[in-house]
Amino acid sequence: MEKIYFDHAATTPVDPRVMEKMLPYFTDNFGNPNSQHWFGRRSVTAVDEARDTVASVLGAKPSEIYFTSGGTESDNWALRGAARAYANKGKHLIVSAVEHPAMIATAKELTKEGFDVTFADVDEFGTVDLEKLRRAIRPDTIFIGVMTANNEIGTLQPIAEISEIAQECGAVFFTDAVQAAGTLKLDVNAPRVDMLSLSGHKFYGPKGVGVLYVRSGKRVGKIITGGHQERGMRGGTTNVPGVVGLAEALRLSLAEAEQNNAYVSRIRDHFVARVLREIPYVKLNGHPKNRLPNNANFSFRYIEGESLLFSLDLAGIAVSSGSACSSGSLEPSHVLLATGMPEGLAHGSIRFSFGKENTIEEADFAVDVLKETVLRLRALSPLFPKDLKNEVYEKEG
Repeated sequence: MEKIYFDHAATTPVDPRVMEKMLPYFTDNFGNPNSQHWFGRRSVTAVDEARDTVASVLGAKPSEIYFTSGGTESDNWALRGAARAYANKGKHLIVSAVEHPAMIATAKELTKEGFDVTFADVDEFGTVDLEKLRRAIRPDTIFIGVMTANNEIGTLQPIAEISEIAQECGAVFFTDAVQAAGTLKLDVNAPRVDMLSLSGHKFYGPKGVGVLYVRSGKRVGKIITGGHQERGMRGGTTNVPGVVGLAEALRLSLAEAEQNNAYVSRIRDHFVARVLREIPYVKLNGHPKNRLPNNANFSFRYIEGESLLFSLDLAGIAVSSGSACSSGSLEPSHVLLATGMPEGLAHGSIRFSFGKENTIEEADFAVDVLKETVLRLRALSPLFPKDLKNEVYEKEG
């Protein structure tokens, strides 16, 4: 049975060109970059070149780029580090209600240290309400964190406007750009951000490596101590192959973004149109237009998303019932609940996220399987009203 992968928001396959760039640093150039001999110096050079590449893509200085183990660590470091570094100025933090769990959970943990957290409201599409954000700001607000693009429903946030709000009140502005990287052009100066996170495996790079950008002049406390790596800010042996791969993947993604975006958006739009036209009682989640080009998140009424996910998996189609970090939970998506969606409908959500290796034929096959699967699951569901069952089955013949 052919396997079809529609879960690129969770992770992407490593581009063969990226793997080729990484391989020498597993074998011949294996030195620890903190070692003082020739082998170490070879690795240091590779790390420095990777840092230069990432900085160039982001419009940053190399000294503002820190390598981490991934987006979760970068998010934790940004929020914890900024909160503790600026605690003498205030203890009020604002993060959007639809942030990644790495931000939501960390914010809640910081309340145990005496910080006060406001989770900024969003509208029905998952977009931050700018007026409510302004009203949430207090004299002691020191941090505002809003992701560039939502990892579940794909909605793009008004980062330029939020940046202006943060600058006006003097708060550190952080954006989680993990889902946006590789798709959107990222420039830390337009709009201005103080901190930004990336994760290599979201744009055809390796897993286990990420970036935290910190603007010069902004303070961030350490959360991993015990070593002098990353200019004394993050202890731990540098993942040289990962760093090299992340930089190459980011470079390639920027160079090919326009072509890839046009391709995957055609597949996504074709898929969405067929689903909305051919399957009744389904809702497209997120903003209808202002969204990532590869994201399609639906809620199917009267069925459980987990049942639908497992049924599609048995048919060889890989999708997600939420973000990859939380899809193992039976709790409804906090993102969908934040948009005002009823809990029952939120339970029926599935995310399809497309990649550059997918095809229209795969999308058509997935829609055909999806139609049959939804029909079957609704027939078994006690939630599906009997009169609607009759209507649907008569229509289907």
